[in-house]
Amino acid sequence: MITSSHNQQIKQILQLQKKAKARWQQRVFVVEGPKLVFEAPPERIVRLYVSESFYTQEKQRVRIGLLGCEVEIVSDAVFRMISDTQTPQGILAVVKMVEWQLEDLLPAGSAGADQRNDNRSSGTGIAGAPHLLVLENIQDPGNLGTMLRTGEGAGISGIVMNRETADLYNPKTIRATMGSIYRVPCCIVEHLKQAVGVIQEAQVAVYAAHLNGSVSYDQPDYRGGCAFLIGNEGNGLSPELAALADGRIRIPMEGKVESLNAAIAATLLMYEAKRQRRK
Repeated sequence: MITSSHNQQIKQILQLQKKAKARWQQRVFVVEGPKLVFEAPPERIVRLYVSESFYTQEKQRVRIGLLGCEVEIVSDAVFRMISDTQTPQGILAVVKMVEWQLEDLLPAGSAGADQRNDNRSSGTGIAGAPHLLVLENIQDPGNLGTMLRTGEGAGISGIVMNRETADLYNPKTIRATMGSIYRVPCCIVEHLKQAVGVIQEAQVAVYAAHLNGSVSYDQPDYRGGCAFLIGNEGNGLSPELAALADGRIRIPMEGKVESLNAAIAATLLMYEAKRQRRK
């Protein structure tokens, strides 16, 4: 049992909890709580940590639910120190990242997809009409996590974001996804404008959520491939990125409200596409 805060593994977890650089250098991240830990694909769990009291109460569950995972028991005091929450739940895991390429989110056989050499999966590109969310400079980890969670519910194909967007593996982002981090493909790109061009080459219509949109968000036909551009919480989309869109759409609002929370706006757009496709 680990009882010292000076233990090298404990120091590593603290680094992973606090620093994005450490997470990306090691290509791993930390998840906390029974829901996020037990939903993690077992083959991606690097190591599992449980508090002494949690293990005493849930020994059978840990052994059965995480068969084959390496388990480290940690004293309650040390576990409280490595937890990122005010009320630790007694279990956390270090999990491997999965890195997606943009072509993974586009139809098989579309422009650029057949040139990909990727060892992560046997297939190339998705089947059917893509339904994408494209994020520019989203700053709130909670907003980002919420978009993943609602995106999974809306059946999106994946999310594309630039590196200036909040860290995908920030502990707050992870908690807000409620497990969707394992199931929603997310692609981080260096040049968002170039990525939009690749998306359009794949015959996917790109719509910018914009206060100066020419049509209401529920008027375009989203039954074909579609992608929604969502901008920074305070400044919206950059003029350069918005100019690339095939159309600008707006969300009508009453009263003195000028704009909606970015995650709420994204949810409305994603579920409108889902509604049209369901019908």
